[in-house]
Amino acid sequence: MQNFILYITTILIWGSTWLAIKYQLGAVDPMVSVIYRFGLATLLLVLYCRFLKLRMRFGFQEHFFMALLGILLFAFNYWLVYLSEVYVTSGLAAVIMSSIVILNIFNGALFIGVPIRRAMLLGGLVGMAGIGLIFWPEIASFSLTDKGIKGLLFGFASACLASLGNITSARNQKHGLPVMQTNAYAMGYGTFFLLIVCALIGKPFNFDFSIGYIGSLVYLAIFGSIIAFGFFLTLVGRIGPDKAGYVSLLIPVVALVISTLFEGYRWTPQAFAGLGLVLIGNYIIVKKPK
Repeated sequence: MQNFILYITTILIWGSTWLAIKYQLGAVDPMVSVIYRFGLATLLLVLYCRFLKLRMRFGFQEHFFMALLGILLFAFNYWLVYLSEVYVTSGLAAVIMSSIVILNIFNGALFIGVPIRRAMLLGGLVGMAGIGLIFWPEIASFSLTDKGIKGLLFGFASACLASLGNITSARNQKHGLPVMQTNAYAMGYGTFFLLIVCALIGKPFNFDFSIGYIGSLVYLAIFGSIIAFGFFLTLVGRIGPDKAGYVSLLIPVVALVISTLFEGYRWTPQAFAGLGLVLIGNYIIVKKPK
């Protein structure tokens, strides 16, 4: 039951962050907004860990893998997502990111010895087909121009980094690293590396003091970063990166449901068929083998 709560809560929170991110776009550069988001999340997580008097001293090797997690999952992954969406639509970016469910299966087998199960592959492929149907209009309008190829490459590189971040988290938990403290350090390392990148390429560090920007920033830091990543990475450690990775297919569905309520998105028969495939794929993955 605990795993089910972690699974559903993660999907609902990250599905809602798509709407929150819209309030982040505008006056502030996206990469700088990511720095603000994870910087605030780091500060709050460290204060929380200190308040609970959790262990915060770790060895060099443990810090190395925390930094690796931060670079993969909280820094360059997000940067590449934003670069991808400069060249392709958000729907197509979601389709590209859905490949993480397959990447987690193979990376899990390659790096931490998780056996490849046919049900995982089948469920992942069925779910990806469903995401493809939901966003088919955007896929059909895609053309292999220089910009389109750049968007595909950036998007797929982001999915690869996110998958490797999932595997790193699973490895860390196998070696006894606690999720809460690990995330605090990893988000801090990720923020630091993004700061270096921003300084090197000359991004302006301005700030938007509007209620929408500040409110969405706080929501993304607390719910989208601290809670959702805490729940998701705990799930990765409990059920494995292959099963946990399926959330990447359900998040766009939740985002579209929210868009239906707040932005007037209209479901087509094709989109409903895609939703059905996503749910079937999810059932195949989470059902217990006989």
